[in-house]
Formats: sequence, C-alpha cells, structure tokens
Amino acid sequence: MLGFYRQINLVTRSPKSLRGILRNFGFFTHAQPWGSNTKKFARELYINPSSSPISKKNQFSILFNNQRSNYCSMCRHIQSGTSSAAIVPTDREVLPTNVKPLHYDLTLEPFFDTFTFDGEETIEFQVNERTNYITLNIFEIKIHEVKIGNVKVDDITYDSKQQTVTFKFNDHLEQGATANLYIKFTGELNDKMAGFYRAAYEEDGKTKYLATTLLEPIDCRRVFPCYDEPAAKAKFTVALIADKDLVCLSNQPEKETTLVGSNKKKVSFTTTPLMSTYLLALIVGDLRYVENNDYRVPIKVYSIPGSEHLGVYSGNIAAKTLEFFDKKFDIPYPYDKLDLVSVPEFAVGAIESSACIIFRSVDLLLDEKNTNANTKQRVTEVVIHELAHQWFGDLVTMDFWDGLWLNEGFATWMSWYACDALYPDWKVWESYVSDSLQHALNLDALRSSHPIEVPVKRADEINQIFDAISYSKGSSLLKMISKWLGEDVFIKGVSNYLKKHKWGNTQTSDLWDSLSEASGKDVVKVMDIWTKNTGFPVVHVKELGNGEIEVTQNRFLATADVKEDENKVLYPVFLGLKTSEGVDESLILDTRSKTVKIPTSDDFFKVNADQTGIYRTAYEPSRWTKLGKAGVEGKLSVEDRVGLVADAGSLSSSGFIETSSLLDLVKSWSKETNYVVWGEILTRIGSIKAALMFEDEATKNALKVFTRDLIGEKLNEIGWKFTDNDSFADQQLKSSLYASAANADDPKAVDFAKEAFAKFVAGDKKAINPNLRPSIFNTVAKFGDEKTFDELYNIYINPQSIEEKIAALRAFGRFTKPEILDKVTGLLLKNDIIKPQDIYIPLQGMRAHKLGVEKLWSWLSENWDAIYKNFPPGLSMLGSIVTLSTSGFTKEDQKKKVEDFFANKDTKGYDQSVAQSLDIITTKIRWSDRDSKSIFKWLEVNGYTK
Repeated sequence: MLGFYRQINLVTRSPKSLRGILRNFGFFTHAQPWGSNTKKFARELYINPSSSPISKKNQFSILFNNQRSNYCSMCRHIQSGTSSAAIVPTDREVLPTNVKPLHYDLTLEPFFDTFTFDGEETIEFQVNERTNYITLNIFEIKIHEVKIGNVKVDDITYDSKQQTVTFKFNDHLEQGATANLYIKFTGELNDKMAGFYRAAYEEDGKTKYLATTLLEPIDCRRVFPCYDEPAAKAKFTVALIADKDLVCLSNQPEKETTLVGSNKKKVSFTTTPLMSTYLLALIVGDLRYVENNDYRVPIKVYSIPGSEHLGVYSGNIAAKTLEFFDKKFDIPYPYDKLDLVSVPEFAVGAIESSACIIFRSVDLLLDEKNTNANTKQRVTEVVIHELAHQWFGDLVTMDFWDGLWLNEGFATWMSWYACDALYPDWKVWESYVSDSLQHALNLDALRSSHPIEVPVKRADEINQIFDAISYSKGSSLLKMISKWLGEDVFIKGVSNYLKKHKWGNTQTSDLWDSLSEASGKDVVKVMDIWTKNTGFPVVHVKELGNGEIEVTQNRFLATADVKEDENKVLYPVFLGLKTSEGVDESLILDTRSKTVKIPTSDDFFKVNADQTGIYRTAYEPSRWTKLGKAGVEGKLSVEDRVGLVADAGSLSSSGFIETSSLLDLVKSWSKETNYVVWGEILTRIGSIKAALMFEDEATKNALKVFTRDLIGEKLNEIGWKFTDNDSFADQQLKSSLYASAANADDPKAVDFAKEAFAKFVAGDKKAINPNLRPSIFNTVAKFGDEKTFDELYNIYINPQSIEEKIAALRAFGRFTKPEILDKVTGLLLKNDIIKPQDIYIPLQGMRAHKLGVEKLWSWLSENWDAIYKNFPPGLSMLGSIVTLSTSGFTKEDQKKKVEDFFANKDTKGYDQSVAQSLDIITTKIRWSDRDSKSIFKWLEVNGYTK
C-alpha cells in the first residue's frame, strides 16, 4: 500500500560491504549516501516495494558488529545490549521517500462566519528517484485544484485510514530534478483544538473568536497537504489574509502588508529556516501585546484585549532565560524575534512553535500580586521549558516520534536547570525528587508503561507517548547522566550535539555520541539499557554484618507480580552510597547482586544519595527506623528524605515492605521543616487513603486523626497567615499544611475556610489569600449545599483571575451531595460552560472521594458516545478522561466493570490509558487486601482509632 514502508536500523563495521548485501534485497538509503564514515553506525533503510520481498529469515538474521542480533518479535527492534541502533518498527506507517519537500509557499485565509479557511500552497520538491506520483498527508481538507508545474493533475487518490492523498502524473519526474506542486484547498476552522482551529472567548457579553494552530504531533495535515513527519524539514514562506483590524502572527517577522479590497489585508512573513511541520504557527485574531526589550531580539507577549498586562512577568522570564541559554548552549538564540501568545482555548500547556510559542492562558499570564506560589512556579517552568525547545527540538529535532523524549525529556530537565540558576531561593532540585522523578517512577512501575524510546508505528500511537515517560523519566535519565558525567561536561556535550546537528534531525545515539566524546566515557553502553527497556529496578539491601551489605536488583512492578521473562534486564545502577565519610559515586551495580563494604563505623548509610538514581531501594525493617532517626539528626539531605518517603510509600503499596514501616517513618518526622518533604509525606498518606477509599469508615477516620496529629505541631507553629516577608518556601509550607489539615477535617481549618469564603462572596476579595484559595474552595464544597454551589458557580462565571476560575471549577467535584454532583456531571459536556480543554479539572475534584469516583464512572459509561465524539481518540484528551474516570476504583468487581465496558470498544488511541488504569486499580486492590487490617492495627496501637 502507498505510504507503507518497512524500515530497520542496521549496524556494521563496514558500510561498504553491507551496501552490496542490501542491494540484493532491494534496500535503498533514506537520506545521504553511505560515504566513508565507518563511525556512523546507525543508518535508516527502507525496503523498496517494487523489489522482490525480503524473506522473514533474512529480516531476522542480519549481522551486527559480527554478532547475530536478537529481534523483538513485536516490533523487531534490537534487544538491549546488542546494539545502540534506534528502535524502529519494520511496519511503521510513513510516507514514501521518492521526493523530499524543500519549501512550502503557503497562503491561508480564515472565515469566522463559516468556520472554514481557504488555502493555496506551492511545494517545491527534490526528486530522489524517478517517479510519477507524490503522496502527502491530509486530513479533513477538501482539494479543489492541483498542478504539477503548469500541468493539471486529475488522478487523485485518498486513503482515509492512512490520512494520505496521492497525486499521480502522466509524465515521470526525473531523479535529481526539482518539481513544484500547486494545491488549492479548503479546510475546517474546527472547534477541536487541533490543526488550524477557532478558539472562543467572551468580550462584552459577546462570543468572539481567534484562529490559531496546534499541530504537534500530526495535525499539520489538517491545515494543508504536507509531509507531516519531523524528519521532513523544509522552509516555509507564509502569508495570512484577514480583516484589516486583526493581528496576524507566524514564526517569522512580518515582511510586508498589503490591502486586499477595502476591509482585508494580506500579511506576508519572511521565509523560515529549516523547520518540521509540527512547529509551524499561524494566528489571526484581535490581540494586544506587551513588549520586553531586555534581550537582543524583541519579545512580545500577546493576549486577547484586557489581559495583555498579565504578560509582563512571562516577558521578563523569557528575556532572562534566552540570555541564560545563549551562554549555556554557546549558540545564540536562532531566530529573529520571539512571540509568546496566550490562547483562550488550548488542549495542552504550550507548544514550542519556533519563535512564536503558543500557550494556554493560565500557563502564560499572571498577576504577580494576586497569585499563589505554585502558579508562579508553574508559569516560570512552562515558559523556560518552551524556550529550551527553541534549541532542543526546533533547532535540532528528533528523527521520528520514537525519539520524542529527546525533545521533551531535555526541555523538562533544562527547565529545572535554568530555574535553579535563575531562582536559587526556590531550590527546585529538592522539588525534582517529589515531582519529575516520582511521576516517572509511578508510571514506569506499571506493566503497561513503555520504553523511553518507544517503537511508534501508527499515527494513533503518537499522542499516547506524551506522558511521564517521555517527559519525566527522560528528564530523570538526563539528571542521572549529568550527575555521572558532571554538569559542566554534560552541558559541553549537549552544546557540541546542538552545533553538530543544527537545523537537522537526530536519533538518541547522536546525543550519546556527543556526550561520550565530551566525557571520554562509554555513554552508549550505559544509557541504551535505560532508554530501550520498560521499567526500572528495585534494589534490595541485605545487611551481612562485619560492615558489609549485599545489594540485589530485580524488576519493580507496582502490582508485585513480576514474571520470570520480565526480570532479565540488568541495569547499570548508580548506587551513590552515602555514609558519614561522604558519598561514593563510583559504585555501580551492573550484575544481579554485589557485596559492598560500608566505609564507616557509626552504622549510618543510605543507598542512592540525593536520589539521583532511577530505582527504588528496599531496606530491612530495622534500617528504615535508623534512617528515620538519621533524618531527624540532620544526616540526610532534603532529596534523601523525600526519596526515602517516596520509596517507602511505593514499596509498601506494592508489598515489598510493610505499610507500618512507611507510617513509622513519617510519624518520626513530625518536626520536619521542609515543604517538599512534607508534600511527599502527605502525598503518601493520601495514597493510603485512596487505596482504602471503599473500605470501612473507621480506618479512614483514623487516618484523618493521624494526619491532624502528624501536622499539628508544625501547623500551630507556622499558622496560615501570610505576610509580605514570607519566603517562597514559607508560602509553600503554610499552604501545604493548611490544605492537609482542612482535608483531614481539622475543625479550626474548616471553620476558617467557611468564614473566609463567606467574607469573600460578601465582597471582601482579600479575605482569601491566593495560596489558600484552592484549599478553601475545596473545603467549602466538601461541606457545602446548593447555595455553596451557586456561589462557586458565580465565581467560576465571573472570576477575578484565571486561577480563581480554575480553583472554583476544580471545587465543583468536591461536593459530597449526590444531587449536586449530578448537576456537575450535567455540565461536563456543555462546551459553552466548561471548555473542552478544562474538562479534566472537575474530574480531578470528583476523583478525590468515594461518591465522586462512583459518579464519574456513571457519567463515563452513560455518556460514552458523546464523550467519544467530543474527544476523538486522534486527539490527546480522551485518554486522560478515561484514566481519571476509572482509576479511582479499588475493588475487584469495579475493575471487572471497567474491563467489560472496554472489552468490545475500539480502544485505538487510548488503549494505553485503559491498560494503565487497570494496573492502578489492581495495585490498590492488592494493597487494600494485603494491608488494610495491619494499617488499622497500627492506627489502633498508636491511639488514632479512639
């Protein structure tokens, strides 16, 4: 079938000798000639469909470095340890390479009355081989006219399944020539937040629209026929036609504006550098901006009228960040301007479209005087993340989506790195352990996880890998590498990688090469195992006496049911042994077991110092007690303490240790002063509550008593009044402890929430500190009635800020009266009330309590057809809706309902979400069955059941 090309990656010591072998089987190279560089060990090759088919035997029996490769039977990638070739499925759905796009000349005109757009384009191609057809990606586009040169093309074939169109010509295009393909077309200015779409907002009581793009990963094909693959980089010359009073933006600076008739204009932009299609930006609307000129290129922050002043903070962040990255990468920011654009309806946080970055409003705009610390940090990190992409992702782009982590993992790590440099008082590396690392480990502990380099084959699989593996595990891996190599060496290697491959495409092996050259270490050998395998190890520590320990690694699964064939991978585990004499970073566990000498006599040690390794550590029961004491005595860093709590929580939920060990540990730290440690403690107690959600009320009430006792002393000491002198850490600690107290039904905290809310709705807008706003809204909803709902609804409809609106929306889900939750679920699919981009927010609130979980399932199962229609699997949000609506369950019969419901559904595009949700439910079922009685016993012995 046209568009299907099988591809594999081969490694050889002799490209020249391999070339002859490949010719016999009809292979041809995808890109440049082989050349003489034998160090280039990974080549992307295609089977020519016109050649005789290669036998299955030969497909699976090609030699690599004079060794026979072991292929995975599912995706035919090279198993770990045999090669560093990229994971490339042989049946990946990609476009043919008979031509290569060089330049797109594109003009679009959106119409807000009919919600359509007209377009025309001329694509200049390089002809790679003699051919009489060109195949492009296309979706929901109606073609009116096609010409190749000056010759009209009538032979047009569509393949809706593959989202392609093929134009066949009467005459052949000759190899080495260039060809111009002209296409005139019409598209839909849809309301799906994908492609070139309309974003609605209210102004003076009227609904208005702007047109914007969201193209990542594969929605450029919704805008114009194109080569919608990241490796098909080309230059773009864009023009937009719009009403003369509207603002038109794209990736490049404006070249000229000409009038079209009496009421319209045509804005032409300068030609872009080489760029992947998903990075194109097209925006038309009534926009205003604030400008920052602290950097050498102009920085403008755009928004709809009336909120432009809220862009000042992000403009300042951008100027500082660009200057920081210029120095760190040793490569100047590669574009001529920078626009940061706030869009009222956007399916993700932001998209890194080159030099014209588009954001969800809440992730770009803020009022510094009326915001909480979490929102400020979130906006800062999102802006920095997208700016990091301008180098890592835009300037240098992954070859295909299986390398997504190269973009997202690095941008995530770089946002932490830059935040630490620009805002040292935030101490973000402490938060990293509870944030990025735990997100990675929690998802990767599921059997339904995937490798960092995931073998993507079909379009419907791509959206599903924008998850904690690509982002958080990717960034955690880079954190581990930077620790191993040293940050300066790591940054030097990254800089060399960017310089070597700028304006090009890469695979993971290219990054490893640059880091190896900079460090002199065999990065490939160590890191391939981490990127090409699903999961991570648990390291068991057995104390042998005589100052020795035995460390053993095995695959970790949250469901604690590892099968023999799942436990074969041996990871290079950086042990980072911390003792009173310091940290030994040289110890690496790369076998099943190893005996290690403890170089100290005071019986203090901890494995995984500062929690930079990607694994869990399981100690003997007595060691957990000793480590708890070491934390009180100040022997453990914040990262160590957070890591211990996280490990204890995860290990207890999966049955590797008793839950009592976790409870003993956190109880001993009631005097803890760091907000990050407290956050992890409260998160892990919350996990116990979630697992026991459908158990008896006595245990749940005792957990509330325990929580109030645990935080009581520290909360009484610091209170929840905020002053201008509060540091970032002070604000975080006060808000975290107050939220936990209110959630545990502390009478003082609950009364305060009710009193502050009453004053707030009466007109005193300063009665609620922004740091406490979410907790107070949640608390009054939890104990509220119809009147409370109406008050929160009014805040949601008429908010003072975006933060306030979101806090009210999330609180909708916290009501515990069935009739109110029915009202909430009745609003979920009303797009004029709850924007589709925000549907997950009230779902999060409902997921926090038993009745909410039950109502969520009823809503999902009863409204599935409408949900599926509103959030088709080709977009990214359906998977999140499925997970939020199902993973709150904790019982076997509830799990069976979920399994039965999806058994006969076509789950393409969200199958991973279903599988992951079932894994999460299974984990909670087993935890509850195994430990619910012992948890109650611990609570009883410690006096919390009275």
